[in-house]
Amino acid sequence: MSVTVKIPTPLRKLTNGETSVTVEGTTVGAIVDSLQAAYPGIQERLIDDEGALRHFVNIYLDGEDVRYLDGLNSVVSDNAELSIVPAVAGGLN
Repeated sequence: MSVTVKIPTPLRKLTNGETSVTVEGTTVGAIVDSLQAAYPGIQERLIDDEGALRHFVNIYLDGEDVRYLDGLNSVVSDNAELSIVPAVAGGLN
């Protein structure tokens, strides 16, 4: 399955400045593996040491947060769009 992945600004140094890339995979986890194969170092920014999605990273599959689907096991259809969105923190002092 061919999937377009939107890359956030903080990770674009790993994708040679590309704002979106196309990779293969049938699950979100497989997509992350494909990203790692094409762009070494990106997986450690997305997945923690236990193999789970990092708390400060959100991944959306066709607009749906994968945490509310099946996480990294969420099935991806052909021509799907995956968006990586770093969590934003802040507030009043």
